[in-house]
Amino acid sequence: MPTRGGIQRSFSPPGAPVRANFHEGVRDTGSPDPSHRLGMRRLGLSALLTVLVILFVPASPGHAENSSAKNILVLYSGQTRDHESLDLMESTIRAHVHNQVNFSVSYLDYDQLDNQAYRESLAETLRRGYGAKLDLIITFSYQALQFTVEYRDKMLPGVPIVFGYVAATRLEGQRWQGVTGLTTPVGMRETIDLALRLHPDAKAVAVISESESYWWSVAHGELLRHRDRVREIDLIGPPSGEMIEQLTALPPNTVVLFQLAAQDSSHPAIGAYDVLAAAAQGFPTYSPWKELCLNHGGVGGAYPDGQTEARLTGEIAARVLSGERTENIPIVTDSNTQVLVDWRQLLRWNIPVSALPQGSVILYRQPTLWERYKKWIIAASVIILAQAFLIAGLLWQHARKRKAEAILRESEKRFQVMADTMPALVWMCDLRGKIIYLNDRRLAFTGSDPNTGYGDSWIAYVHPDDLSRLTSTFSRALQTHEAFSNEFRLRLTNGVYRWMLNVASPRINGDGSLAGFIGSAIDTTDQKLAQEALEKVSGQLIQAQEKERSRIARDLHDDICQRLALLSMELDLANGSLIDGSVKSLDLGGIQKRCVEIAKDTQSLSHQLHSSMLELLGIVAALRSLIDELSQRHKLRITFRERNVPDYLPPDTSLCLFRVAQEALHNALKYSGANHFTVEIFGKPNEIYLAVMDRGNGFELDGKMRGQGLGLISMQERVHLVHGTFSIESKPGGGTKVVATVPFPNLSNEVSAGARRNSVEM
Repeated sequence: MPTRGGIQRSFSPPGAPVRANFHEGVRDTGSPDPSHRLGMRRLGLSALLTVLVILFVPASPGHAENSSAKNILVLYSGQTRDHESLDLMESTIRAHVHNQVNFSVSYLDYDQLDNQAYRESLAETLRRGYGAKLDLIITFSYQALQFTVEYRDKMLPGVPIVFGYVAATRLEGQRWQGVTGLTTPVGMRETIDLALRLHPDAKAVAVISESESYWWSVAHGELLRHRDRVREIDLIGPPSGEMIEQLTALPPNTVVLFQLAAQDSSHPAIGAYDVLAAAAQGFPTYSPWKELCLNHGGVGGAYPDGQTEARLTGEIAARVLSGERTENIPIVTDSNTQVLVDWRQLLRWNIPVSALPQGSVILYRQPTLWERYKKWIIAASVIILAQAFLIAGLLWQHARKRKAEAILRESEKRFQVMADTMPALVWMCDLRGKIIYLNDRRLAFTGSDPNTGYGDSWIAYVHPDDLSRLTSTFSRALQTHEAFSNEFRLRLTNGVYRWMLNVASPRINGDGSLAGFIGSAIDTTDQKLAQEALEKVSGQLIQAQEKERSRIARDLHDDICQRLALLSMELDLANGSLIDGSVKSLDLGGIQKRCVEIAKDTQSLSHQLHSSMLELLGIVAALRSLIDELSQRHKLRITFRERNVPDYLPPDTSLCLFRVAQEALHNALKYSGANHFTVEIFGKPNEIYLAVMDRGNGFELDGKMRGQGLGLISMQERVHLVHGTFSIESKPGGGTKVVATVPFPNLSNEVSAGARRNSVEM
């Protein structure tokens, strides 16, 4: 992807030529350098080829889209990274090349580069992956340069090569067309001279190396210069317990020259750094590669400047990318090294700083107290002096401020207590409408989260149908700075919405500017429900009154009046018969029977409107009369049970129980489809219990209650008027049970005075 300055970078793991993160660089001095032999050592060829195929990805899309972009492939034969040096090389190229530059970085397995099959497979993969899309190849290490030169014509023909971190001795007698770069010094001689300078009593130098390789021979040649002073002890071979035992057997006054390659891919039980730790534990240890010495127990050595190397390599690469031919760019030779030592190891081996060569750099040195805190001490002194002139004024100002803060805290405390004890939900917002304060009642109303409702989160608790209207009113008030009130629904913690009446007034700063609003909201849900229920019940009562009047009028007109008219006609006929003298034809018994029936029906109608027996004989007698009348008229079987009912009940209680029983029986007659009902009335401690039951059709209780039938409402309201409880138990096909319980505190005395136990079936 594009990065700063048009640089693109991509990544590939060791051995796979796919793009790599540019910062994952390598520091290679161009040979079997121990600091660069960190690749996977014993990865099989077939497994490596599989990784190459799986991990191969085509070049970044940006390469194809920008034809003027410069594409660079960076090849390493090791895994030691110097991020700062690589960043410097990148920035150097960016400073000299104005086109977009795309970096692709690949790490080659150093241990596999001797395998011809691996090299050929790697070359083919690079050819397929990059082909003619590259403008430059940058190699780091001698092995990477050798591989690239050997297979360039096969995989990337004609692409120029710039190398870096290659020792000058490696290029003696070798020149390639289209190749230029920078040689890097390896301070083998300087490191050996430093070790013998700092340890003048040294009698031997132990060279630890994996094999008698190129760099072992270089070290051997340098030690020959000091053969009259020290003898050479060679510890050759891979890291092992035997090598550590050999270290412990070294004679006193021995200096260790460490150049054992670190093992990475093989993961041995004992690695190079284990051997290094053992060597540094018993002997002063030096290495011409700082990665194998510094901060790992070694004293130090002579090393090239990595930043200078990176900058020079970047300049050479920029010249090639700018169109300059490699034949016209001579190979740059850098022979400068600098001594770097670990201060902690100087202390351990009692090496005086004065013994170091001039220009040496001491790393990891702990600064003195003054060096460590110099800036802080100077700054603190200046601050103390400045504060000395302000202390008197600050103390006086602080006293005034403390007094004002005490008054303010007291005021805020009073406001807090008042707001938290109010039954209303108190809130406060700033001039942008963000909620900055909520009282405890408001927080408890919407949830236990202490952050609930602050900022703009209160919007989530407002009913969606009210949100637009509420926010519009709020925005208009913030613009006009005027008080406002509105109604909206607010969600409780259980998800139920409640109606709130919200009233707010502006808060004004001392300079007259708007500070925000403060308001309170009260729950008006119960009032709204009561008002709606009252309006609904009032309308239903009017409808019921008109319906009852219509029923009475219909009964009088269709039944009583018709039968009276028929009786009048029969009386006219009887009168005519008396005049004619045919008395025998009169049916006076039938006329008398119809008169009795009309009288009974009129009496029943009267009882439905008002039961005089209830006032005279009490609730039990009135219920018996009602049950007897319904049983005879509708040919039903009604079981009546009463127990412990006092002789006297308050009129409102008796009327309530009578009307509930009357309405429940009428509903059972209409809807249950049963012909057997049960009515029970019992006296219990401090209450009267009434139940009307049937085993008929039943109904869905929730649906019926939502329908709000007037009969159910009238029964419920009657029971509530006398402070009782009302309930209905029903389900389809399971019958219905209507229960009313009315309080009666003096029931126990009444029951003991006149209790009766009767059970009658009508």
